[in-house]
Amino acid sequence: VQLQASGGGLVQAGGSLRLSCAASGTIVIINDMGWYRQAPGKQRELVAAITESGSSNYADAVKGRFALNRDNAKNTVDLQMNSLKPEDTAVYYCNAEGLQGPPLQSFRSWGQGTQVTVSS
Repeated sequence: VQLQASGGGLVQAGGSLRLSCAASGTIVIINDMGWYRQAPGKQRELVAAITESGSSNYADAVKGRFALNRDNAKNTVDLQMNSLKPEDTAVYYCNAEGLQGPPLQSFRSWGQGTQVTVSS
């Protein structure tokens, strides 16, 4: 399963950006889709994730500012990022986990990273 991410860029503090991710391949079901980020010198961390049924969770640092939107029919997930802060600057990675096939097997895929830079 391949993930194609788009969006990102440079924005001033307080601005907004939208990241999009589309999954393709022999997908049976995607259980979880979400976004991680990695800032320079730091470990990759979960930003937000959403299940196939629509249950979502967000990192404390982004709660109230970021929102996920998932389309199961299109195998896409978007991350709307509002009120961006300089500390949100990072490379953002799309992630998806589920089942593919036949033959039936689990997968966990990553999209290519997309840079988000928030200037102060």
